[in-house]
Amino acid sequence: MLDLADELRRWTEEGRQFAVATVVAVGGSAPRGPGAALAVDSAGTVIGSVSGGCVEGAVYDLCLEALRTGTSMLERFGYSDEDAFAVGLTCGGTIEVLITPVAGPAATVLAPALSAAAGNEPAALARVARGPAELLGRALLVRSDGTYEGELGGHPDLDRTAAAEARALLEAGRTGTVDLSADGSHCPGGVTLLVESNVPPPHMIVFGAVDFAAALTRAGKFLGYHVTVCDARPVFATRDRFPDADEVVVDWPHRYLRRTGTDARTVLCVLTHDAKFDVPLLKAALRMPAAFIGAMGSRRTHEDRERRLRSEGVTEGELARLRSPIGLDLGARTPEETALSIAAEIVAVRRGGTGVPLTGSNTPIHRDSAAQGRSAAA
Repeated sequence: MLDLADELRRWTEEGRQFAVATVVAVGGSAPRGPGAALAVDSAGTVIGSVSGGCVEGAVYDLCLEALRTGTSMLERFGYSDEDAFAVGLTCGGTIEVLITPVAGPAATVLAPALSAAAGNEPAALARVARGPAELLGRALLVRSDGTYEGELGGHPDLDRTAAAEARALLEAGRTGTVDLSADGSHCPGGVTLLVESNVPPPHMIVFGAVDFAAALTRAGKFLGYHVTVCDARPVFATRDRFPDADEVVVDWPHRYLRRTGTDARTVLCVLTHDAKFDVPLLKAALRMPAAFIGAMGSRRTHEDRERRLRSEGVTEGELARLRSPIGLDLGARTPEETALSIAAEIVAVRRGGTGVPLTGSNTPIHRDSAAQGRSAAA
């Protein structure tokens, strides 16, 4: 639901009544993961998607029903041999969808959650996805300092336990479900929470103010990254040349990287092609947390770069983190094609993909979302 925060916040400010269908769990091959949402207002306006088109019509009708009845419901959709194209997932997977009306008391928690998400404030929305019917859809908004608002309605200890679990997922930047046992939740039969985490977008830093960097900046923004372009040469690192970047920094790359820092979601793309920039930068980068570290260059450049890094004391384990030459083999020639190649490798590394064509391949199209977890940047 938080992936629709900008639009849904506007709906709440306009006083619209609406219902939101949110993917709670997936099994097998399913198009979208937990947290994906579709919303329908009382006039029938629809935004978002829960399945890429497979079950949207049925979910739309359930949202209208939730608006009429004012009650939440959990529905499961799977492959249907008899009527697959009508209401089944023709890809063969299953999804569970929580449908929640957002009107009256429910809006008192969901409205500030949408505002927090739209404003890129770290926060988690925890909702009861499975449990007693009277608790289904009840929500807590949990902030990064552990404070929370709302109540699930079962027992104060249930709220405290739920808030603690939601905060843990928020700190990890993940969206997923949490099962609370009957004993731990103080609720007969226990409950399952859907926790959606909202964290600031991950950081992509592109080093080297070249034409390839301009195209990669656009690709990074498309993928949802906060993109910084850094180069030590002020004549090249200008806002006019990189209008799509969130920041354009004139500084020595290694000095900027050390000053800025990284985390487990950071993507570093080194396009400088110059050893005096590359080596000190990569020496620092390979010893810092990051989701992806890649460097552009020919295979000869890569071999020379590795030799120089080894002479600087970089270990084989550290070198193993380097994706070089950067990008997947697409036969790319133009800056835009090269940016696509790099972006494809970043996605493959993030999602556990192989990069091989799906045609003729036995690899799964949709990875197990529960096993991977989900970063909110995504």
